[in-house]
Amino acid sequence: MQPIIQLTNIAKAYQIGTEVIHALRSVSLEIYKNEYVALMGPSGSGKSTLMNVLGGLDSPSSGSYVLNGTSVAQMLDNKLAEVRNKEIGFVFQSFNLLPRSTALDNIMLPLIYAGIGKADRLIRGKEVLEQVGLGDRLTHKPNELSGGQRQRVAIARALVNHPAIILADEPTGNLDSKTSIEIMGLFEEIHRKGNTIILVTHEEDIAKYAHRIIRLKDGIVERDYKNENITTVGTAAIH
Repeated sequence: MQPIIQLTNIAKAYQIGTEVIHALRSVSLEIYKNEYVALMGPSGSGKSTLMNVLGGLDSPSSGSYVLNGTSVAQMLDNKLAEVRNKEIGFVFQSFNLLPRSTALDNIMLPLIYAGIGKADRLIRGKEVLEQVGLGDRLTHKPNELSGGQRQRVAIARALVNHPAIILADEPTGNLDSKTSIEIMGLFEEIHRKGNTIILVTHEEDIAKYAHRIIRLKDGIVERDYKNENITTVGTAAIH
């Protein structure tokens, strides 16, 4: 089976004044369809840089990145944005919702970029809001929603284009422990429905929901192993 993500000798260096910072040093990884992976590491380990490379938000200094059979490492920005919008759904710690837009309008934004007509956008937007349990919050703006509800809107937005991969960066970082468990239950169900999930976290208890854990240190993969003690929420959080 072909990997959905294939990184070969990925390196990323930044020039800061006269100093060169090596954020990633020769990272090689394969991630397969429907894997549930946690990327872990302390501050400065390279996990955020790796997430940016995986998400097409940053280009590596060297190495090869093949996403779903397409080489993206040196792709031009407009083509990269197109591939990113189609293949990857992003979930961020800070939700990244437009404050003056309704939940439905926030969710439909990627569909506008994808050139989907208004009628189809409305159908799909309502569908994913129902999917994350917020069918009654279509017209609510972010300041009218709890933190957990805002993250559900962000997850619905990530799902709206039927992406192969969900890339979640510290998705429970701004949530209390009870709400965090609910959100991890949501990711559990999304994974069960067939999505590949890559979760970036520094929290051990959150990483334990993943089936595979990749630990980074000083820009290299220190460990890559199967999680033998997977935490599950055990209740359906997505309909």
